Amino acid sequence: MSAAVFLDRDGTVIEEVGYLDRPERVALFPWTIDAIRSLNRAGLRVVIVTNQSGVARGYFTEATVEQVHRRVSELLAVGGASVDAYYYCPHHPSGSVAEYTRVCDCRKPAPGLVDRAVQDLGVDPRQSVVVGDRWLDIAMAQQVGARGVLVRTGYGAVEEQRHPANLTADTVVNNLVEAVSWALVNIPPFPYADRPLRTPAAR
Repeated sequence: MSAAVFLDRDGTVIEEVGYLDRPERVALFPWTIDAIRSLNRAGLRVVIVTNQSGVARGYFTEATVEQVHRRVSELLAVGGASVDAYYYCPHHPSGSVAEYTRVCDCRKPAPGLVDRAVQDLGVDPRQSVVVGDRWLDIAMAQQVGARGVLVRTGYGAVEEQRHPANLTADTVVNNLVEAVSWALVNIPPFPYADRPLRTPAAR
């Protein structure tokens, strides 16, 4: 089984804009391409795991989620970076669309999205890292035996101040590029662990 880095989507890989209902609204952080490309070069699986309750709430459809993910992949490909798989949860227990209104095993912090990646990709969560801007990402990491990194982008800076007593991140960093630097050092051996990552200036 191989190692992976599980990335939250909104606020971690792309800018947080609320309910993302159109692919035209996708905006990568300036450092996202460099960070994910470094994971690709290190031979790590890159997996995006995201709650998309907007489907259950009737704000957009699963087709829209897929369009957004295609747009993310297109933007990453421009810089030679790629994501191995996208997994998302369309459910919410208080949704307005009956088909998606339920308690499920895939809404983070439940481990269902990671479990699917284990089945599909053969990754070992115990050798892996979860990166996200909410404590629910850290809670999911703990459930599956992975390491958890909280980033201060998106909702992360606010979340850091609301530190739950029962959760501890392995580290808290400013952004995805710093999270990747930490992962490459702390989950050895990776051939690119000694290659410094650059945080580009905002465009």
